[in-house]
Amino acid sequence: MINKLLYFGLTVIILFCSSCKNDEGKEIEVQNIEFRDDADLYLINKADDTIKTLDIEIADDDYSRATGLMYRESMEETQGMLFVYQRESIHNFYMKNTYIPLDLIFFDSDSTIVSFQKDAKPLDESLLPSQVPAQFILEINAGLSERWGLKTGDRFSVQQ
Repeated sequence: MINKLLYFGLTVIILFCSSCKNDEGKEIEVQNIEFRDDADLYLINKADDTIKTLDIEIADDDYSRATGLMYRESMEETQGMLFVYQRESIHNFYMKNTYIPLDLIFFDSDSTIVSFQKDAKPLDESLLPSQVPAQFILEINAGLSERWGLKTGDRFSVQQ
């Protein structure tokens, strides 16, 4: 409970400061958020070959899922963010306050790719839904899912 209150308090402060102006009427600059390497994620094809290994940040609580990659100015090719939900359902994402073009990869409860949203445009608030129920969503730089040849039926494995 204390962690949730702390996250809520920090969220309020960040939102307040990001829209505030100092005494001279100048906007306060938002600090760049550093990438947090929580685990290694292996993208695996149907033949059980590793396609790619990524350093990932895990978003598994309300605050981290709500903010995602917002306010980030860049992300390395071998980095990503994995959103973890308690159960499968249709999930909708959007790119509000997200400056990096992204590919969203939707996985079912067995960690198998079930759908994609490719080349999501920065700052676009259009909904980007999973086409079918999903439990995990991986965000990577736009174009990488195509370049790596990811397909429905491929899967992931995480090691912390």
